[in-house]
Amino acid sequence: MSTSSTDNDGQGMIVNPKPAEDNQDWDGDEADRADRLRFEEEQAMIREQSEARAAKAAAEEAAKKATA
Repeated sequence: MSTSSTDNDGQGMIVNPKPAEDNQDWDGDEADRADRLRFEEEQAMIREQSEARAAKAAAEEAAKKATA
């Protein structure tokens, strides 16, 4: 007995549901919302670290110019 790709019943496949036009308020399930929140928090932390690095580099550059 052989199975073809058209006989696939979805086992082992990744399914990313999309909202239907009649259901525009679809927001995923609790896991989707938690993932989105975690991603937003990580992005905020990355921005803060990047801004802190930029400020430190600017301060070091200003200190170099002041001593030169």
